[in-house]
Amino acid sequence: MSTPTMGSETLGHLSEEALPGDEAPATKRQVSGKSPLRIAAGRLRQDKVAMVCLTIVVIFGLIAIFAGTIAGWFNVTTTPGNPAEDLNYLNGGMPYKGPPNGSFDPDHPFGIAPKTATDNLATWLYGCRTSMMIATSATILASLLGIVLGLVAGFVGGIVDKIISFVTDLFLTLPFLLMALVIAPILSERFALKPDTYKQMQLLSLIVILAGFGWMGVARLVRGEVLSLREREFILSSQVIGMSTPRIMFKELLPNLVAPIVVAISLMLPAFIAAEAGLAYLGVGITQGSSWGQTILQASSYFEHYPLYLWEPLLGIVVLVLALNLLGDAIRDAVDPKTRR
Repeated sequence: MSTPTMGSETLGHLSEEALPGDEAPATKRQVSGKSPLRIAAGRLRQDKVAMVCLTIVVIFGLIAIFAGTIAGWFNVTTTPGNPAEDLNYLNGGMPYKGPPNGSFDPDHPFGIAPKTATDNLATWLYGCRTSMMIATSATILASLLGIVLGLVAGFVGGIVDKIISFVTDLFLTLPFLLMALVIAPILSERFALKPDTYKQMQLLSLIVILAGFGWMGVARLVRGEVLSLREREFILSSQVIGMSTPRIMFKELLPNLVAPIVVAISLMLPAFIAAEAGLAYLGVGITQGSSWGQTILQASSYFEHYPLYLWEPLLGIVVLVLALNLLGDAIRDAVDPKTRR
């Protein structure tokens, strides 16, 4: 009598049958892939310091965007002598309004400026807008210029790479502060006779100066990354199928450079904020309108008797630049696959 053999169905039935006391078989988990940017974003969300810094940066950004609305809530303006103050304040007399040497005034939470009686809160709010606007615009312009030149130099190579590399090295040898001290007054004086557009041209000239001396780092970074990617299989395949050079650079190479570009931008922004304030303090930046650097210049002579006047813009710069730098470091660690937190 032959022994019946077990078919595949019997084996499958026995393998799937749950033993007494065992739980029901677990369902299969669906494994979904994640892009490097999603992985970096997840690691960044787990970093408490980065989240605090991001919150601070967002708050400063909202202050810059809604500076006029916030000033309206406190009923303050940047108009000199508004509202009318005692003549002692207008002439720089003592005591100044605001702690520690003066009493707190709810109508002027940050005090008022000596001689002009301008509200310090309004000046601080619009100074934040000026710094953020100039630094953001210069960062975008410098990033675009650096990305394009870096892509072209790294992918095209040859004489084009040599020319772009020479120009990059030439700009790197020029001292930024000295060139800014020379170029900024020249650009400003060309429009000094046009008071209607003088303020706007000051902003534009400062953005051009910051971007003109800030694109080199991004260009060298992108060029180095492109040199390591242009011999990869997906680039060679794109060339074989006849894809155009601009399409290869911007459709194939650029998406693989997002992580280092984001890191470079995050570190460039605080540098431009500090540079804008420094140039305004030296008198070659923003002289028309509100600026943190200009306020520091005016407040330096009153520090002994009115330290609040100096500490307000100084703390604004320090907190914003520190938050941006720490956030940039966190982004750099998050996009680095070798980093373990």
